[in-house]
Amino acid sequence: MSDWIQRLIADGGYFGLFLLMLAETVFPPLPSEVIMSMAGLQAAKGILSLPGAILSGSAGAMLGNLLWYLAARWLGMERFRPLIERHGRWLTLDWTEVERAERWFSRHGYLVVFVGRMTPTLRSLISVPAGLLRMPLLPFIAWSALGTIGWSAMLALGGWLLGTRFSEMEVWLDTAATIALVLMAGLYLWRLVRWRRPG
Repeated sequence: MSDWIQRLIADGGYFGLFLLMLAETVFPPLPSEVIMSMAGLQAAKGILSLPGAILSGSAGAMLGNLLWYLAARWLGMERFRPLIERHGRWLTLDWTEVERAERWFSRHGYLVVFVGRMTPTLRSLISVPAGLLRMPLLPFIAWSALGTIGWSAMLALGGWLLGTRFSEMEVWLDTAATIALVLMAGLYLWRLVRWRRPG
């Protein structure tokens, strides 16, 4: 996978990186860890500048974040409730849990968005509860941007520092991403087995 990502960044420059990070946010299985680390490697080679790589990658991710947020906000809690009541078992949610999450998110939502932007696999998904629960747009953008820029900068700087040793970092990142996916799948299956309709 890293070969075609490297080619697209080298050929497309900042715009190619922007598109890759937009696609990664909309379609989470694309790994931001590889994309931004590869951008840092290209910066070390002089093909991109490190600040330009961080900003263009963050801009692509932020556009994807905003699209998810707006889609979830359009759906809203009113349209979301019938989905929960009809498909709660497969979503492993009931409406009581949604209301509990809503109260918790109203108190800690900004921190959740900020930290979520720097957490593998949750980076894209955190826009959905923010939109569903109608988190104000400007704070959502501000906290998302802080977390997204921090995450992008950390990965790009890692690729830039490692240079030709990037392949070692890629192995570690692939392993970490796989472990995170396995843990999330395990948690989902555990909740699915234990799920009981309330009442």
